[in-house]
Amino acid sequence: MAYQGFAQEYLGMPAVTRAYTTACVLTTAAVQLEFITPFQLYFNPDLIFRKFQIWRLITNFLFFGPLGFSFFFNMIFLYRYCRMLEEGSFRGRTADFVFMFLFGGFLMTLFGLFASLFFLGQAFTIMLVYVWSRRNPYIRMNFFGLLNFQAPFLPWVLMGFSLLLGNSIIIDLLGIAVGHIYYFLEDVFPNQPGGKKLLLTPGFLKMVFDTPEEDPNYNPLPEDHPEDQPRDQNQHPQ
Repeated sequence: MAYQGFAQEYLGMPAVTRAYTTACVLTTAAVQLEFITPFQLYFNPDLIFRKFQIWRLITNFLFFGPLGFSFFFNMIFLYRYCRMLEEGSFRGRTADFVFMFLFGGFLMTLFGLFASLFFLGQAFTIMLVYVWSRRNPYIRMNFFGLLNFQAPFLPWVLMGFSLLLGNSIIIDLLGIAVGHIYYFLEDVFPNQPGGKKLLLTPGFLKMVFDTPEEDPNYNPLPEDHPEDQPRDQNQHPQ
C-alpha cells in the first residue's frame, strides 16, 4: 500500500521536476554504492575541454554530497520549489522551464570557469528558490519555527543558515545572482518603458516539450468525421 502511494506520488510529479530530482538521487546512490566517485563528476574545465569529458557539464549539477543532513536538506528544497515553479508560473510552459534550466546552468558554468567551484547543484537550487520567491512576494514563510518573513527573504535566510553551518556562501551568492538575472530579464525588464523580452525560448524546445495548441478557427473537412456521414441506405446490418 505504501509502495502504491509512493509510486502514485512519484508519477504525479511534473516531468522536469521528476527527471531532475531522480537524476540527483540516482547519482548520489551510485556514489554511495561506489559505482562511481565524486572525482568523476566534479566540474573541471581542463578535463572538459582537453580530455573531452563533457558529462561533467551536467554531473556537477547532480551531486549534492554524501547521504546526510545536507543532502536531504537540499533535496527537500529542490523538490519543493522546482515543483511549485513548474506547477505554478510555468504551468503549461515546460519548454520555458527547460530553457530557464539551460540559461541558469550556462551562466553558472561560465562563472565556474573563473572560480574554484566543483559542484553547482546547490547554487542551482538557490536559483529556483529565488525565482519562486520573487514571483510570490506576499507569501509568509516560517523557517524551522524560528523565523517569520516574506518569501523574497527566503534565499537570504538560506544563505545565513549555510553560513551558520560553516559552509562557504559563494555558492549561495552565485545562485541568488543568476536567479536575479533571470528574474530581471524575464519579469522586470520587459515591463519597463522601452523594454522588451530578451529571453526567447528556442522553437525546437517548444516542439519537443510543449503540446501544440489547437487552432480554434480550424474547421475539419467532412471526411475527417466519418461518423457524421449518412450511412448508405443500401447497406443492411448482417
